[in-house]
Amino acid sequence: MSSPVPPGYWIASPTGGGNAVAPTDGDNRYKAVQHKLKTLGTAMDLASNELEALLRGMRTNAQRAERLAVDIANAELDRKFIEMTNQTSVALGGAAVEVRKLHETAQEVSGLAHDARRTHARLYERLDDIRSSRKERTPKPGFFAH
Repeated sequence: MSSPVPPGYWIASPTGGGNAVAPTDGDNRYKAVQHKLKTLGTAMDLASNELEALLRGMRTNAQRAERLAVDIANAELDRKFIEMTNQTSVALGGAAVEVRKLHETAQEVSGLAHDARRTHARLYERLDDIRSSRKERTPKPGFFAH
């Protein structure tokens, strides 16, 4: 099975900081692929959680800006301040819509990574157990194809 990410590319790595990456390599052994899929799934889970928190904050700030615009209007301040505050509210609302889309995508990728890990385990775990428990070395892939 080939690596889920080509060598030289980067995948996100969960660290809590949200911006760490881990280099990929050409290691396609069973346990290495399982580890890469787990790392990707966990990173996407964390990204999804962070995006959800960002989304909540943006919605809250958009609502606050909208209420502030009403308060400014009630205080009969200059119309330009009302308009700027309204534009801020609309911009935050629009950005929140895009963050929601990104959040949904992160959740989807996370689910797909976890599904791929389970499928990979179902297909190759027993073979890996057999190969790693015997004393004899296993021929390289493609040896029997000649």
